[in-house]
Amino acid sequence: MTFDRISSGRKGEEEAVFYLRKNGYKIIERNYRTKLGEIDIIADYKGCICFVEVRAKNSPAFGSPEETILKKKQLRVSKAALAYIKKFKLEDKSCRFDVVSVEGVDRPRPEVRLIKNAFELDDRWR
Repeated sequence: MTFDRISSGRKGEEEAVFYLRKNGYKIIERNYRTKLGEIDIIADYKGCICFVEVRAKNSPAFGSPEETILKKKQLRVSKAALAYIKKFKLEDKSCRFDVVSVEGVDRPRPEVRLIKNAFELDDRWR
């Protein structure tokens, strides 16, 4: 991964955190890593634990940022979320997977979109 992509990713994540906080999310954790995968942001929204994947792009070429979250990535996020739920004994809590899309991350005012319930837990893990 190039330095520019890493820098854009960090900026995108900062934009996402700002946006989520502004919209009532309480950030619990950032960049939660397990051997199964990584979750960009874990937040609480009105009692619901939200596992948030952040995607940032500068150019609309090759589609929107959220279109880059393929099934393989969804599966890794799902596995990491299940590990988090188990570790912190959150089985009784409501949970969902959200996506924050940041387009034009290097512009002065990037476009930020929140997609609630962007994907579901893979049936193999229910």
